[in-house]
Amino acid sequence: MTEQTAPAARPADPDATAAADPAHGADAAPATGRRGMPEKRVAIARAARTVFGREGFTRTSVDAIAAEAGVSKRTIYNHFADKEQLFRSVILEGASTVAATQAKIADRHLRKIVDLRTDLVDFGLERVDSLTTFAEHWALVRTIEAEALHIRPAVLEAWQEAGPRETHRVLTHWMAEFAERGLLVVPDPAEAARMLNLLTFLAVAQPTFYGALPMPGERIAEVVEHGVAAFLAVYGAPA
Repeated sequence: MTEQTAPAARPADPDATAAADPAHGADAAPATGRRGMPEKRVAIARAARTVFGREGFTRTSVDAIAAEAGVSKRTIYNHFADKEQLFRSVILEGASTVAATQAKIADRHLRKIVDLRTDLVDFGLERVDSLTTFAEHWALVRTIEAEALHIRPAVLEAWQEAGPRETHRVLTHWMAEFAERGLLVVPDPAEAARMLNLLTFLAVAQPTFYGALPMPGERIAEVVEHGVAAFLAVYGAPA
């Protein structure tokens, strides 16, 4: 259950900078008075990613996040209305960062095609590297998939839009671009994008539970290469 009510501040706590608000509820906005140092918010977000990724959404308490961050529970409520808002904040930040990174990877590998098969494999391998580079984010993705029934649909929708759908839009753009350049035969760029994602990135991400159970590098290369070969067998332009 989402934690909704901030406790009264303890006088001895230097982080307790605002008066208690007895009307504080799930839909209340974060306190707009003395929010504390900006680095406090950064520390809270970092701790939230760690604890949510380790314990999941339902089991995580604001007390546990406060302990991980080294701040008071009161300080967290000075920045975030409740546990759900904090969870939403960190998953959207992670989704946006990963989507932007993957867009840059796509631009780097796909803007100038030398050999389509090789360039798609290199693109797929660097995308898979993000499972390690952004390990904390993918831990949150595991939490989302495991606890979707306990997370409000609006939160799931916001995450989908910031992350998976944005990445899909980028891949769709490149599929349409390749069709225009005669590199692929693509009746439906969006479907081709889904296929490429399924055969390369998800073919590694799902068996490894988004990097939790690492796959040997040789096997990753094999999976991505086979995935690209299967993709080109469907969409490759005639020689």
